[in-house]
Amino acid sequence: MKKILFFAGSNSSKSINHKLVTFAASQIVGHNVEIIKLTDYELPMFSEDIEREKGYSVNLKMLNNKIKEADALVISVNEHNRMVSAFFKNTIDWLSRLDRNFLEGKKILLMSTSRGKLGAASSLEATKNVLPRFGATIVESFSFPSYSENFSEETNSISNEVLLLGFTDVIQNFVHQIEQ
Repeated sequence: MKKILFFAGSNSSKSINHKLVTFAASQIVGHNVEIIKLTDYELPMFSEDIEREKGYSVNLKMLNNKIKEADALVISVNEHNRMVSAFFKNTIDWLSRLDRNFLEGKKILLMSTSRGKLGAASSLEATKNVLPRFGATIVESFSFPSYSENFSEETNSISNEVLLLGFTDVIQNFVHQIEQ
């Protein structure tokens, strides 16, 4: 049984990316799943001055430990103006300063969603290119378009049958990859 950590790269209290990772967690059986919110690990905007003067916060160390304890991660990234959100980038900046290889040995399913037709694909691609610098292995990725049209918050599930089939396939491939 593998330990899988789920979180969204968003700081919105109504994050659709958090809803997507929550749904993804519900689709995995036979493994220990944990869903967290990055907002529970408050970090100041990264600054070399803060790093030098105050060092690394307890919140940062706790988040790093959560990641270290996991065998695999499922991350859903949001998008601001076709870029990764400043909130998520800030989190990555702090984690990488504490430990340059904070994702060493971690297999990752990387997802994204937005209310638009591109499903935050730009943010997904940017994150897919950056996380391996910190030791991650991206084993699967999935961009979920037009969230409001394709996800039912009433049933907490994907309502578009074609997208559901694709999502299920990605989840199954991810689980297969982490079990090896």
